[in-house]
Amino acid sequence: MRYLPLTPEDRTDMLAKVGVASVDDLFANVPKAKLVKGLANLPKAKGELEVERILGAFAAENISASEVPFFVGGGAYKHHVPASVDHLIQRSEFLTSYTPYQPEIAQGTLQYLFEFQTQVAMLTGMEVANASMYDGSTGTAEAVLMAHRVTKRSKAILAGNLHPHYRDTVETLSRMAGDTLVSLAPNPGDAGADLKAVAAAIDSETSCVVIQTPDVFGNLHDLTTIAKKAQDAGALLIAVVTEIVSLGALTAPGAMGADIVVAEGQSLGVGLQFGGPYVGLFAAKQKYVRQMPGRLCGETVDAEGRRGFVLTLSTREQHIRREKATSNICTNSGLMCLAFTIHMSLLGESGLRKLAAVNHANACDLTDRLADVAGVTVLNKTFFNEFAIAVEGDGAKVVEKMAKKGVLAGVPASRLWPKDKALKGVILVANTEVNTDDDRAAFVAALESSL
Repeated sequence: MRYLPLTPEDRTDMLAKVGVASVDDLFANVPKAKLVKGLANLPKAKGELEVERILGAFAAENISASEVPFFVGGGAYKHHVPASVDHLIQRSEFLTSYTPYQPEIAQGTLQYLFEFQTQVAMLTGMEVANASMYDGSTGTAEAVLMAHRVTKRSKAILAGNLHPHYRDTVETLSRMAGDTLVSLAPNPGDAGADLKAVAAAIDSETSCVVIQTPDVFGNLHDLTTIAKKAQDAGALLIAVVTEIVSLGALTAPGAMGADIVVAEGQSLGVGLQFGGPYVGLFAAKQKYVRQMPGRLCGETVDAEGRRGFVLTLSTREQHIRREKATSNICTNSGLMCLAFTIHMSLLGESGLRKLAAVNHANACDLTDRLADVAGVTVLNKTFFNEFAIAVEGDGAKVVEKMAKKGVLAGVPASRLWPKDKALKGVILVANTEVNTDDDRAAFVAALESSL
């Protein structure tokens, strides 16, 4: 009974303890139409060796990001993570540490979280940063709820070019909270039109506006004007960054007037990992610090004057009474924060700027090559390392054809907006430092033969 440790008698005792007659009674409140009928189409029993071979065969049908030229982005980016990052986070002192519920005996954890916060604040151009969120999408939803607390309003405006997954997360939490959302339509070809639509929607009831830069199509935005317009109306500007490496080349959102900055930190220290765990970055102006979700580490001295670290703010449900909590979402796995911090420390400011420059140069090289491909249009006027192209016909079918030719070409917009026929031919293409000249040549060749 290696994988099924409970005996029939154990199950009977457990059911009696919770007061039901059968396991089926535990699902009595689930609509019958939602229940799976019968058993899954799987063998009733297989040996461990057989299962490994079956699963291995399934896995071999996939094309992994490390096997072929890889240009997929859309919020999760393939970057080179130095071997030293994985080596260091697997040291037992780090690997076995946990959330500092007893901070006085977790000085090492608090110290690297303090360094992490410092890095995030400097990257985003903000005054204060917390010790991480789950990821960028849940961090964005928390930022909207925070803005509601600050402004005492409940209406949020979401820019059309905000990543749909982030939008969905915001909508889920807002729906549960009874808040009002104004979700604008995506506009890949005219980045300025997206900001104009946001500006036009701001009124005296607006709590916040949420704008991504680079946006989901890769367009860059100067947030200065929209920040002033929002703040003049008593609202907050929430800036979202899904590609944190971009801040090695671009003006920080804080320098453009953002009130809250939310970012996904996966690009530094954290691999693609099939979508997680990732690391959400969250920073804000100092005056809003007590409304920030999560936790915040601070530096102090002990009774003998020695440097030490403390958990300065702990506003999660896990720490304080629910009615006073600012968040019920647990913070990110500390190991991901550590990976981010180590990678950022290894790069330093000059290294990050060089990394960003290589990313941008690679993207520019690819767009220059695409200019000569008939039937392909680059939609962006500005971009960092990701941009959108329009092809004739179905972009998803083009991506599928290119995959069969050994090139993972990008994210078809129809995957993110399946009901928007205007985006059927749009493909999001990301080009980071891991892509070589040969990779870009392979991309162009595969695209030309797939149109």
